[in-house]
Amino acid sequence: MPKESKWVVFCCLTILVALYVVGAVNHRVLRQIVQTLPIWVPIVLAFRGSEFAKWSAMPCLIIWLATMMIIWLFRLGWVYVVLGHRSPIEIAMTVIVGVASAAGFFAALRWRTAVRPFSAGAVAALFGALQFVALWVSLSPPIAHS
Repeated sequence: MPKESKWVVFCCLTILVALYVVGAVNHRVLRQIVQTLPIWVPIVLAFRGSEFAKWSAMPCLIIWLATMMIIWLFRLGWVYVVLGHRSPIEIAMTVIVGVASAAGFFAALRWRTAVRPFSAGAVAALFGALQFVALWVSLSPPIAHS
């Protein structure tokens, strides 16, 4: 397993743990499980030695980094997209998720694969869509309030 793939796995697992901590603090673990379903695939693919792990991880990492940046901008009072109060633990977890997302993304950029461009693009588009759908579904009342 190339060292870049190990970094991608480590960063994805860090994101998972941090988001599950947020779920435990908020008593909304189901919401975090739904949100993180797509990121399990690159973890499994990387452990199996598949180069598709890179292409499935990158859109998830980008979306999580963007989400954390929006939360930080809200905390600074610059945007009002994300409403609500965040506990100190949640704020710490946003930093961890953001740093892990950025580190994982840059590790994935350095990871050279033999995956053909069309296949790489298709996998990236699929996982970008899956991550957006997972976030959207997690906001539905039955899941968001359970």
